[in-house]
Amino acid sequence: MNPSTALLIVDVQYGFMPGGGLPVIDGDAVVPVINRVAPLFTNAVFTQDWHPADHVSFAANHPGRQPFETIDLPYGEQVLWPTHCVQGTRDAALHDELHVPQAQLIIRKGFHRSVDSYSAFMEADRKTSTGLAAYLKARNITSVYLCGLATDYCVAWSALDARAAGFEATLIEDACRAIDLNGSLQKAWVTMADAGVGRISSSELMQP
Repeated sequence: MNPSTALLIVDVQYGFMPGGGLPVIDGDAVVPVINRVAPLFTNAVFTQDWHPADHVSFAANHPGRQPFETIDLPYGEQVLWPTHCVQGTRDAALHDELHVPQAQLIIRKGFHRSVDSYSAFMEADRKTSTGLAAYLKARNITSVYLCGLATDYCVAWSALDARAAGFEATLIEDACRAIDLNGSLQKAWVTMADAGVGRISSSELMQP
């Protein structure tokens, strides 16, 4: 793969696997697909949800509220999630079977107590940067391929912010899985297409 391209592996953590705090159906199926395509890329970056236990997005921190309800926060509407990916727990760990030894960076996000973070580039207040765009630009990377969990939240937001930051962005469709909360997957596909995010399968990507 061109050295100006990077693989962005989003939140492939036990918290999003079957049995995790916020399980994505079939989430563990992305691991072998990611391992298959990863050798194509010289550059790779992981993201990792990394929440304090008292994070504002956890329903458990809002008495009387249930997971998947929404509340209004200073930066807008916030989905309340089950407690997941708490700092230092097994739930927050990257999957043991991921094999991307060339990865150079892990971006931890969601560690600010009062703001959620889906995107690898920008937290949900749309003001707080993770620093990823500056890092990629410093490395002369102009294009990112995205995979991981979940298609309609952290992967989609990352793809949209990649485009907004001036990068080409392509989602490896079978290397992702979705939550699909109230039609969120179809909405994400439409929004990404409108923003110029590409779609490709792992088999297409691996064709000589």
